[in-house]
This record gives sequence, C-alpha cells and structure tokens, in this order.
Amino acid sequence: MTLSLENKIINRIKKAKRGQAFFADDFLAYGTSKACAKALERLVQSEQLVRIGRGIYSLPKKSKLLGTYIMPTVEDIAKDIARRDKARIIPAGLYAMNMLGLSTQVPLKAIYLTDGTPRKLEIGGRVLVFKKTAPKNLSAWGEISGLVIQALKAIGKENLTDDIEKKVIELLKKERPENIANDIKLAPEWIRIIMRKVK
Repeated sequence: MTLSLENKIINRIKKAKRGQAFFADDFLAYGTSKACAKALERLVQSEQLVRIGRGIYSLPKKSKLLGTYIMPTVEDIAKDIARRDKARIIPAGLYAMNMLGLSTQVPLKAIYLTDGTPRKLEIGGRVLVFKKTAPKNLSAWGEISGLVIQALKAIGKENLTDDIEKKVIELLKKERPENIANDIKLAPEWIRIIMRKVK
C-alpha cells in the first residue's frame, strides 16, 4: 500500500523530538515544495500538527502537569531554522541581554545575527528577526562569552554600570577559559577589559 504524502510527512515528524519546527522543504524527498506545503496545511486542518508561523509547523510537546500543549520557544524555532539553512546564528541586542539575565524586559523582537538569509517571522505575537552580519560576529566558541559580547555591544560603553560589569564577570566565570581566550579577540577593547578581569 502506498502511503499518502500526509502520512509520509506525519510519520517522519512523529519520529523526531516533539516541539521541533518543520518546514515544507524538510520533506522534498516526498514531493514538490508546493505539494508538501498543502499536505502540511491539511495536517493542521485535521489537528495532527500546529502552524506556529508562516510556513512553520510543529508537533507540540504535551505538559505532563497541565495536559496542555507546549509550543516551541522562539529560541528553538531559531535553531531549527538555522539547522535547515545550515547557517550560524547568535542572539543579539535586548534579546541577548534578556537571555543572560541582564534585562528583565522580554523583547517582542528576538534578534539573531546570521550568515544565512535575512528574514522576519511572526510567531505567536512575537517577531523573530535574522540580521545578516560579518563572519567575525559568529566566530565565538563559547555560548556565554559570545552572548556577553553581543549583550554588552547592545548596552554600550557609555551605559555600562558597575552592577552590570559584576554580573557579566560572574557569568563569564562559568565559561571555559579556552573559549574566553578565543572570543576576547572578537570583542571591542572596552569589552576585552571586562573579559580580562575573569579569574
């Protein structure tokens, strides 16, 4: 018996981890991009999948506590898009500050720097923005040190307080020394001064 396009797609999605984002182009082995997009829409209509943004679909995780579905986070979706595009990404601006706990404000725009395609997506009342950047900005080895550089650039030298500097130094103490040794080369001098204070 030949499986329908919908069955092929849903079977593959069920084998992946729940909460992962999928795109029509993930299923080109089964049919054209247009046919896959229509099949995904039919799976949404039959409530087997949810559409989380334009052209983005997911089989959500179920909360054991509440029994409700948990949608993928903006960060999960950004990583899935980067995986699909074989691109590198790093959070930037207010979003990087929020991820590090340097700002309690949850930005409506989650900005990522990328070497992939620049784009803007609306996901559940939030906006995911990919901004094209120079390769240097994506060369950080450390997740924390890379985020720290982006967050401090967003804060700016003139707005840096002793409190922020102390928090940043504490965060960098969790980073591997070899990552800091590499990533310090990617930072402006005023940020390097802070990074050198990590003992």
